[in-house]
Amino acid sequence: MASGQMTPRQKMINLMYIVFLAMVAMNVSSDVLNGFKHVEDSLSMTNKSTMERNQKLYSEFESLKESNPEKASEWYNKAQQVRLHADSLYSFIDTLKYKIVRTADGKKADVNNIKRRDNNEATNFIMMSPAMGQGKSLRNAIDNYRVTLSDMIGEREATALNGYLNTDIPENSPSNAHTWESAMFENIPVSAAITILTKLQSDVRNAEAEAVSSLMVRVDAGDLRVNSINAFVIPSSRSIIRGSKYSAQIVLAAIDSTQRPDIFINGERLKNHDGYFETLATSTGIQTLEGYIEVPRPDGTKENLAFNTSYIVQEPTATVSNTMMNVMYAGIDNPVSISVPGIPTANMNASMSNGTLTRTGSGWVAKPNEVGKESVITVTASSEGRSVVVANTPFRVRALPDPMPFIAYTDEKGVEKKYKGGAPFPKAFLVKADGISAAIDDDLLNVGFRVLAFEMVFFDSMGNAIPELSDGSSFSSRQKESIRRLTRGKRFYISKVRAVGPDGVERTLSTIEVIVN
Repeated sequence: MASGQMTPRQKMINLMYIVFLAMVAMNVSSDVLNGFKHVEDSLSMTNKSTMERNQKLYSEFESLKESNPEKASEWYNKAQQVRLHADSLYSFIDTLKYKIVRTADGKKADVNNIKRRDNNEATNFIMMSPAMGQGKSLRNAIDNYRVTLSDMIGEREATALNGYLNTDIPENSPSNAHTWESAMFENIPVSAAITILTKLQSDVRNAEAEAVSSLMVRVDAGDLRVNSINAFVIPSSRSIIRGSKYSAQIVLAAIDSTQRPDIFINGERLKNHDGYFETLATSTGIQTLEGYIEVPRPDGTKENLAFNTSYIVQEPTATVSNTMMNVMYAGIDNPVSISVPGIPTANMNASMSNGTLTRTGSGWVAKPNEVGKESVITVTASSEGRSVVVANTPFRVRALPDPMPFIAYTDEKGVEKKYKGGAPFPKAFLVKADGISAAIDDDLLNVGFRVLAFEMVFFDSMGNAIPELSDGSSFSSRQKESIRRLTRGKRFYISKVRAVGPDGVERTLSTIEVIVN
């Protein structure tokens, strides 16, 4: 009965029932009424077959629940409620049959062998009298049964129930029939009343079948139809490091190739239905990708299935190193760049032996201690909750080389320059200079030193050397005076330059020959 349509047999029985009522109203003979005993017997057989069919439905439901309790339990429980309501109403109608026949035939009454079939007082007493009033109780019970089943399966699916459980006053009823129960049972012989009640029992069982069939359909109503299944491996990361764990989910992906879902990413609908997404990585760091898939269901509704993931964008890098030049200088900050492909900076850490290693912004600063002793930088990376050593890089520790002394000056264009001797030097620049400086500036290192003192050696007309001491790193007044007396082509020497660098080591630097121009 899942289709909601009556069978030809049911239609025939209903037609016979209508003709039967018309004949009863015409006070037909008992022989005709005896013939309608066959109608009641036929209805009873129909009820038996309907109950057997319903029992098969309940057995199927039981199997569904055992195989997939999470999916079927809700609908199975509702089906059991339908069974309880149907059995209760069916039994109530059986009770009414017995009461009517007992009222007509006495204590030895047998519903299947009625003696006083033409008695209409018994039906009136049980169904219509103020004392008993079972007709109204039956109508209320049928109405409650119809509403209960409709609430379980929904109004749209409950259309067929109204045909089986209609308690409106039938058409062509007597003009004095103001209620359903009076139209159905008032002044009706016992034989007719039992046939009517048996038909109502048939309607109860047919409505039960309709409801249970509808609930069974609901078990799979939320399932998605698929016709293509593929296997996919979804890794937790597409970049791992040696020593860390590789993890992935291996899943079945099922789709309906005839009805592709719509995919929305970051609020925008994906133009293709294959799920292929591509975007240009314009910024570094952790990027998020979130959205939902709009999935059509068999019942016409749609469900949004959300997803959320992330990926890492890093600057393109390549490391080229000269193993012969793995050198650090003691006493100064040595800038170090550390990166691990596929691992964000936040998931990296590093340490150093024979010195200290400090993170500064996007880089690191190494400061070794002892000269001649190797320093090793150890890099670790966190992946999948596990810390793994990814590099142990050794560096030789050397002392800073000696700086070069020079005279700082500014040329005619205002450009700062360094005079390191060996070439003619304009006297005007020399006179304006403040003193001597020292630094390592060989394009590899750029380390300033502090000059402590120096000596300038001049020569008189006889060739005698005249030394003059400085005032720290500045020219002394005697040195300045000697510079002013120099003429073009004369030479003097700056020697015994003492300087100290950031490593705290004091050094005596090389001599500068100054040629006055």
